[in-house]
Amino acid sequence: MVQLTEVTKYYGRKRALGPVSCEIEKGDTVGFLGLNGVGKTTLLRILACGLRPSSGRVRIDGLDVLQDPHEVRKRVGYLPEIPPVYRDMTVRDYLAFAGRIKGMTPEAVARRIPEVEERARVTEVADMPAGHLSQGYRQRVGVAQAIIHEPELLILDEPTHDLDPVQIMEMRGMIRSLKDSHTILISSHILPEISQTCDRLLILDDGEIVASGTEEELGEMLLQSRRVAVTVREGGGEENNGSAANEGAAMVIGRIPGVIGVRRSDRGEGAIEETGTVTFEVECKTDLRAEVCRVLVENGYDVIALARAQRDLERVFVGLVGRERT
Repeated sequence: MVQLTEVTKYYGRKRALGPVSCEIEKGDTVGFLGLNGVGKTTLLRILACGLRPSSGRVRIDGLDVLQDPHEVRKRVGYLPEIPPVYRDMTVRDYLAFAGRIKGMTPEAVARRIPEVEERARVTEVADMPAGHLSQGYRQRVGVAQAIIHEPELLILDEPTHDLDPVQIMEMRGMIRSLKDSHTILISSHILPEISQTCDRLLILDDGEIVASGTEEELGEMLLQSRRVAVTVREGGGEENNGSAANEGAAMVIGRIPGVIGVRRSDRGEGAIEETGTVTFEVECKTDLRAEVCRVLVENGYDVIALARAQRDLERVFVGLVGRERT
């Protein structure tokens, strides 16, 4: 659905992007991951027909963005980092305005607004001026205007920017609910946002795509080991009690073939922080979650939580773009 071929963008002699080449299939949810200033927003603005590339070719649903920009815009919904809302308009009036400037008929706008309000979860503030809304609601309104015309491609630039933890969780849920009806491109420098919402990752550095694939594929290519976080109930084990049981659990895990090391972590990733539990971070050659769980249970330990450590993605990211910058 989306094809980029040797796309570049220059501002004077300074290169902001490229050359970038990639293909994104219909129905994919793809994350553009990279540090600030590496060209993520520039790339998304080109895809949204807000910027012209300096060279290369961009096609969306078979249409060239330079030759048919108006037709492309009908197929694209775009949420920039700062939601484009008019503060003095009510939410409902603003959505009606957004629908009209995107070429919808009055009848289509009237039909679509209730659906969009419910999908973006802004029905309860529909009659309020946008300027009176919290940042979380303004971001939801930004999503609503992006999907008002039922675009095939939805582009979200830093969709959780400036949101509090509860609002971030709500935004993640909204994005997941949109995956069935849109191809979605998300830009972020926040690893959990990309990891928890996207099917595939494109990592950008210095204006170029330096790696692409699923989180698992990137890990297979770039990591020499995996990390698993496992939480067990303290005092378990067939022969041990108290702190000795914790040492026993570590020994049991350490005997599993392929385990490189085990260390106790009071706040292990993927763990439940609960009184009476202890978490271990297990470094292993491959993903040994099933083996770790089985061996612990067989030796009398209650497994409370088990997950791949988020640091795996962090290690991939830092390994690709974590060099010192000037």
